[in-house]
Amino acid sequence: MAPSGFSTSSTAEEVTQGIDGTGLTAIVSGTTHGIGTETARVLALRGVHVIMAVRNVIAAGEVKEAILKEIPTAKVDVMKLDLSSLASVRKFVSDFKSSGLPLNILINNAGISAGPFTLTEDNIELTFATNHIGQFLLTNLLLDTMKKTTHQSKKEGRIVNVSSDGHQFTYPEGIRFDKINDQSSYYSWHAYGQSKLANILHANELARRLKEDGVEVTANSLHPGCIITNIYHPELHGSVPAGNYHIIRIYGLSRKYGAATTCYVALNPQVRGVSGKYFVDSNLAEPSSQGRDTDLAKKLWDLSMKMIE
Repeated sequence: MAPSGFSTSSTAEEVTQGIDGTGLTAIVSGTTHGIGTETARVLALRGVHVIMAVRNVIAAGEVKEAILKEIPTAKVDVMKLDLSSLASVRKFVSDFKSSGLPLNILINNAGISAGPFTLTEDNIELTFATNHIGQFLLTNLLLDTMKKTTHQSKKEGRIVNVSSDGHQFTYPEGIRFDKINDQSSYYSWHAYGQSKLANILHANELARRLKEDGVEVTANSLHPGCIITNIYHPELHGSVPAGNYHIIRIYGLSRKYGAATTCYVALNPQVRGVSGKYFVDSNLAEPSSQGRDTDLAKKLWDLSMKMIE
C-alpha cells in the first residue's frame, strides 16, 4: 500500500471521503469536460463553493445543472476565463474580486494539448500562453485574496497546478527562454512538454516564495494520469497521432480516477503544510531532474513576470 493509502485505482470521491469542505471557496479552471468536471463535482459534493472558470460558459452551465441535479445543495457558479488572453485573465480576477468572495483553493486545471504553431492576441505561443502564462498571471493576481482569506479564516490556502508526466518530453534545454515564439524550431509535443514543465517549476518557485513570506498558502503540482479526455481528441487536435488517441481510449483512466490526485492535493488533510512537491496517484513522487531545478524555476519566474507586464 502506498504511503497515503491511495493508489491509481482510487477515485476522487474516495480520496476526499469524510472531508467537510463547507465554508471553503475554490476556483477551478477548465471544468467543461474531463477531470475538471469531476473535480468540480467532487469538491461541490464535499461542500466547497466551486467557481467554474471556463472559456465556454454554455457548456459550463450544463455541467453546473448536472451537478445541482445530483447535489441540490451544491454551491456552484460559472465565470468566463480564457487563459490564452491576458486581458481575459485580468477581467476574470477583477470580476471575482468584485464579488467579495474569499478564496481558499485555486486549481489551475485548464490546458490545451499539442497543436500547430499559433500566436495569441498577446503574441505568445498558444500552448505556453494557455498552459503557463495565463495560469501564472491568474495565480499572481489572486494571491492577495488568498493571503487575506487565509489570515481571516485561519485555514490553509492551497494552489494546485495540474501538470503532466509529459513534462519529461520537453525540449532538451527544458524551457526555451529565447525561443518561446520561434516558429522555425517549434515542435508541438515538445512545446506541450515545456508548458507542463513550466507548471511544475511555477509551483516550486511559488512555494519557495510563500514560505519566505511566512504565508500559510501551499503550492504543489501533479500528474493526473493518462486520462480519457477531449484534450487528446484527434478532431480537436489534429497533431495527435490517431493511434495514440486510441491507446488512450483503451488504457486511459476515466475521469473519476483522473481527478483523484487533484482532489487529494486540494482537500485531503494529509497534504497540510506540504508545499513545492509533485504528486502522482495521490502520493508524493519525483518529477524529472529539470522539474527539480531551482535555478530553472527562478529563471522561468523572471521570464513570466516580464511576459505579463
